[in-house]
Amino acid sequence: MNEPAEQLLARARAGDSAAAAGLVAQTYERVYAFLRRLSGHDSDAQDLTQKTFAKVWTSLGSYRSQASVSTWIHSIAYHVYVDWRRQSKPADAKADGWWENCPAAGPSPFEDAARRDAAARLYALVEGLPADARELVHLHYYQELTLQECAEVLDIAVSTVKYRLRSALDRLQSLAAEPRSHLIPSKL
Repeated sequence: MNEPAEQLLARARAGDSAAAAGLVAQTYERVYAFLRRLSGHDSDAQDLTQKTFAKVWTSLGSYRSQASVSTWIHSIAYHVYVDWRRQSKPADAKADGWWENCPAAGPSPFEDAARRDAAARLYALVEGLPADARELVHLHYYQELTLQECAEVLDIAVSTVKYRLRSALDRLQSLAAEPRSHLIPSKL
């Protein structure tokens, strides 16, 4: 169960190290991401995040509940960043070549749109299956039930589950191979 940050902070102020660890666990990733965007480098963001939490622990007594704990920690992170910028004076702007050589961790916008389009098409095809096949696809693939669990839920034999799934997958494969224009009703 996630304890609210305000309660964790109050317990940490009283010397509870488990509460302090819980507060770090709740806020670390967001603070790191914030500092990563500001600094532009993973290693700098890691260092700044460590400095931020060191400052948080030395400043526990100064928290006055005027803002949320997250806002207070992000404020400390921002001030740690500003102090770091003043001291280190890192290069401000990155050349276009630097950005081109730093690929994003996830898919490109085009790949993401294509993936979502394919998923929407597949979901639509599944909804067009007969009811017994559709229910089975939902249970096995969407709800991630095993074949045995699907058989128990539907009160049918495991062999029937396998047969219906194979038939449903064959049907989906043949529908997916058809050109889209045949699958989309035309408006007259």
